[in-house]
Amino acid sequence: MLSRHLARSVDDTVLNASLQVKDMIESRAQDNGRKRHIAVDAMGLLLAVVITAASVQDRDAARPLLWNLHRTSRRIRLIWADAVYTGKLAAWAATMKMTLQIVPRRNPHAFEVLPRRWVVERTFAWISKHRRTVRDYERLPASHEAMILWAMIPVNCTILRRSVLELVGFGGCLNRAFKKVFVAS
Repeated sequence: MLSRHLARSVDDTVLNASLQVKDMIESRAQDNGRKRHIAVDAMGLLLAVVITAASVQDRDAARPLLWNLHRTSRRIRLIWADAVYTGKLAAWAATMKMTLQIVPRRNPHAFEVLPRRWVVERTFAWISKHRRTVRDYERLPASHEAMILWAMIPVNCTILRRSVLELVGFGGCLNRAFKKVFVAS
């Protein structure tokens, strides 16, 4: 008798859980997704991120991204951008004392690695290495933005550690004192 009751309650739990999963999947099917817009420096360190709905055009999402970049990093003057960002955005960036330089494609119908574009793509790959940022698990765009910032912390620390070691002049061989200070893991 007890085992039948437990079996029935487990079946009810599985049934209720599967209905919740089904509802979640159906609600996700109506969702068109999100886009990530990021600003990175020359090394690929994340400077600003904006999450928008997938229906928002890239050039429209660039304004809040540039505004966030201007708020956090006022010393940035030159911005390399893809050809999608041509138009009024350059004039708007000039009001914030930023120069928007469009990186043109030589052949629009063939694949080519654009200069400086690979840095952004590499940063997107670093972001996608983390479980919470591979799929859109978050309900709010601000939560997804926080997960991206959280995922970039170890990457930023690794890049900065390497650049400090190169700046100090230590390549591959470090003595024990500097290993403890700079390479503490």
